[in-house]
Amino acid sequence: EEFSDRVGDLVTGTVLQGTPDFTIIKIRDGVEAELPHYDLKRYPDERNERPRNEHYRHNQRLKTLIVEVRDPNTAPRTRGEHARPSIVVSRTHPDLIRRLFEIEVPEIYDGLVEIKSIAREPGERSKIAVASREPNLDPVGACVGPKGSRVRMVVEGLRNERVDVIQWDENPAVYVSNALSPARVTHVDIDEENNYATIIVPDDQLSLAIGKEGQNARLA
Repeated sequence: EEFSDRVGDLVTGTVLQGTPDFTIIKIRDGVEAELPHYDLKRYPDERNERPRNEHYRHNQRLKTLIVEVRDPNTAPRTRGEHARPSIVVSRTHPDLIRRLFEIEVPEIYDGLVEIKSIAREPGERSKIAVASREPNLDPVGACVGPKGSRVRMVVEGLRNERVDVIQWDENPAVYVSNALSPARVTHVDIDEENNYATIIVPDDQLSLAIGKEGQNARLA
């Protein structure tokens, strides 16, 4: 019951044991959570909340996001045996990044900097768009921190997932241009009716703008 209103909260736990389908995380004595990583082709009604490049070892400390708290009386069972934990946690949810930044960046926690949007390919790369509510406060600089110290702590919590922090802008053309960082953009043409953007970049920026296997453009 204590955790029923904590969906969306960040929790740190210790890996107790793993199965091919899920990992049990000990949040504290007597409180366990399930981090599911089912093969969704075989079990389409289950969940996969683990980045595909992550594997866990016994006693490893993990930061996770609570995504569901099930009724203990109706919690599913492991192949007809023991009831699975009521608390379900995630390492793939975009809000995991939001909570990590709230811990590391006081300006976000205090409401001076707002995270406007998050695009994530878990375990590989993410982009977050930030805006300042104070005219003289640089939101990107606040999130990156001195010598990159703040974003580095978030990256460590995500086990070295790359995180790009970009400046949000109410002008869609400027926003799209910022989102394609680190590529330099020459021109952006916005088709608002079809929710489509055409971006022109210099020849030497094309592969950077597209990114490995299209990832940079996709996240943008």
